[in-house]
Amino acid sequence: MKIGLFVPCYVDALYPEVGVATYKLLKHYGLEVEYPEKQTCCGQPMANAGFEEMTLPLAEKFETLFKDYDHIVAPSASCASYVKAYYPHLMHHECVSSGKITDLVEFLHDVLRVDHVPGKFPHVVSVHNSCHGVRELGLSSPSELRIPPFNKIVDLLSLVEGITVKEPERKDECCGFGGMFSVEEPNVSVRMGEDKIARHMATGAEYITGPDSSCLMHMQGIARREKTPVKFIHVAQILAAGL
Repeated sequence: MKIGLFVPCYVDALYPEVGVATYKLLKHYGLEVEYPEKQTCCGQPMANAGFEEMTLPLAEKFETLFKDYDHIVAPSASCASYVKAYYPHLMHHECVSSGKITDLVEFLHDVLRVDHVPGKFPHVVSVHNSCHGVRELGLSSPSELRIPPFNKIVDLLSLVEGITVKEPERKDECCGFGGMFSVEEPNVSVRMGEDKIARHMATGAEYITGPDSSCLMHMQGIARREKTPVKFIHVAQILAAGL
């Protein structure tokens, strides 16, 4: 199985350790992993700002780079969901890559169906469900649908040796980042982030984790500014701890 590793621009620039952890984790399962060095931003920021036409050249480049892989894996629910859900509407031809891309959690849980992970993490963590992961990728059950609850992130983390997994009250509520929303409505965005962090803290967590570095980055910035004693870590880093 040949894997194309897609590392989103903000992960590459701000959280490269997340990309490294993802690579190590995929290699741990004996997969052939390649990182196309000419990859760029998927175009989601421009589309969110109302400039969707600027995304098309990036989508076409992504398709050229990744279409021949068996699977495309990204340590980002929001970027994976953008490629999966929106690229087919942008292009004037079939988008092969949109049918092959998965978030890391989705890939491990649904494709590989792993029953063990190498990570050891003797800490209490609270799981953050990003909006894209919940409502576009189905990583966990959205409360508004009134369906039997499930959470693929929790399933995977529960395999980690020594970990204690918690979930906050109103667990599928937005953290307030929302990409351009945090720029256009900063006061509302910050207040939503403060409320979300408070709910995570109420679980007794030492760490807040999730599949989206963008959500974690937003909450981490607020927590640092307000000197809230909690740490942030991407789920890939926990699953790959010790590799």
